[in-house]
Amino acid sequence: MPLLDVKLSGAPDAALAETVAATLSELTARILRKDPKVTAVAVSFIPAAQWFVGGTALASGARASFSLDIQVVDGTNTKDEKAAYLEAVFSAMSGLLPNLDPESYILVREVKADAYGYGGRTQESRYVERKLKAA
Repeated sequence: MPLLDVKLSGAPDAALAETVAATLSELTARILRKDPKVTAVAVSFIPAAQWFVGGTALASGARASFSLDIQVVDGTNTKDEKAAYLEAVFSAMSGLLPNLDPESYILVREVKADAYGYGGRTQESRYVERKLKAA
């Protein structure tokens, strides 16, 4: 049930947004073991003239960039999984965004299960329910 908030430099491009969403969903399922049926991806575009790295607009060097902020429940992934995820996401985005600036950021944000959820329920309540059913 992760929420992925992706920002891409450049003009809005529906086909690119769809490809990015599908790619990130697949990587999130495969590496972080998150259920793709409850993975949400929001893609937004920021003009390259309004995205700055080191004080210089990306547009001036015809560079691209992205940022990814993904929220997952704390303790559900290892350090190695998160490191592998960052590497795989950057590699995949390098193939999708020409001239990708290395100053493209990925944040795996771990949030407490009792403060995060969907459908009006916390992940903690879902965990407790599964445990009770298993008992």
